[in-house]
Order: sequence, then structure tokens, then C-alpha cells
Amino acid sequence: MSRGSSSGFDRDITIFSPEGRLYQVEYAFKAINQGGMTSVGVRGEDCAVVVTQKKVPDRLLDPSSVTNLHRITRKIGCVMTGMIADSKSQVQRAIYEAQSFKYKFNYDIPVELLCKRIADINQVYTQNAEMRPLGCSMILIGMDDELGPQLFKTDPAGYYSGYRATSSGVKQTEANNFLEKKVKKKVDLSLNDTVELAISCLSSVLSADLKPSEIEIGIVSAQNTEFRVLNEQEIEAHLTRLAEKD
Repeated sequence: MSRGSSSGFDRDITIFSPEGRLYQVEYAFKAINQGGMTSVGVRGEDCAVVVTQKKVPDRLLDPSSVTNLHRITRKIGCVMTGMIADSKSQVQRAIYEAQSFKYKFNYDIPVELLCKRIADINQVYTQNAEMRPLGCSMILIGMDDELGPQLFKTDPAGYYSGYRATSSGVKQTEANNFLEKKVKKKVDLSLNDTVELAISCLSSVLSADLKPSEIEIGIVSAQNTEFRVLNEQEIEAHLTRLAEKD
């Protein structure tokens, strides 16, 4: 029982500690930082962007098969931060939920509804002893026909919310501080400005000059509502523009 302040209350996910904490859920949040990755999401005037690090852990791996960006529907994509296996499982569930909604109602699921559904599933994992919370965080972006660009995030506890800019991962606190200073009350960023703000945020918190092969960028915009991942040439162009500004 002498395991620090948790004193055995972390042995089962359904047991509250005397302070009202669920230690297993808190450990799931720590698991998000295990891979040492940081992801950033920013919403512009008519676009939404996600940027994340790309780490290939083994030289024998094919770099094109390693990604944290996933397309869920034609208009919705996400960036996953945390444990890779858990992330892929959650993405598969999100795809299933999106397709199930389309089959039942004959129109694409809105971003908020998809995020709410994933958050609801995560919340159930925190109250059933036979399941464990997933050690990953999902940032969703998409274009809504009525509301325009959307940016949502959900976590292992089952909380979700819409954001103008957000981050996830090991440098989340530093990234959020950076974004709070940069994102003004009025969000009127163009697509290029939004991408470059997200890149500069990641570069700043990592204290490193990023190469095109070290980051991944996913975008949706009013001009092209489909979620797409930028190739290395497009990323290089944005990095060059950013360097010229500085």
C-alpha cells in the first residue's frame, strides 16, 4: 500500500481516492506524453490546421507508413497524440461511428457530434472495470456546411470542447501559452497565416528549426473542404516563408 500519495487507490479504475481523484485516469493523461510528441491545432477564418511531429523510430521502417494524421471522413481529419496502438484503435472507432451515422441519417456527421461520440466512449472507459482508458488524445478538424471551420479536442477522461487553437502532448503547457499570446480575440487568419502560426508554435516550444521530413500538416479550408495532408514540397514552401518573415 505504501506507494506514495496514491496508497493503493490506483489499483482499480473505478475506485475514487479520499481526495476524489481517479488515479488510473490521471495516468492515462501521462501516457499521452510517453512518445515525447507535441501536436498543435489552429482554426483560421476559413480553414483549420493541425501540425504534429513526425518521428520514425527505426531506420528499417518505411517513413511513408509512419503517420499521426488520419482521415476519418472526406471532410474530417484528426491528429493523434500518445500511444500509437491506442490511437489507431480510436481512429478505427471514429471511422466506424462516422460511417454508421452516414448510413442512418444519409448525411455526413458534423465534427462536434463525432467528437462528442468519441468523448462519450472514452468516458465509459473510466467507469467500467473491465476496460482501461486509452492513452491518447484526439484533435479533430473539419469544415461544417453551416458553421465553417471546426477544431475540437477530446481526452482520456471523456471531456471535449471546441477551440480556436489548442495543443496536446509533452509540451502542451508551453504551446498553449504561446498560442494564447498569438491568437487574438478576432480570428481572421488566412490559410497560409494559420499554417505558419501552427508551425512557429511547434518550432518555438521544441526550440528547434524544423525540417519538412520532421513534421506533418493536415488542413481543411473553404476552397477545398476535403481533409488533406501536405506533401514535403508544400511544407518546405511554408517553412521558407516563415524563415523569410523572421
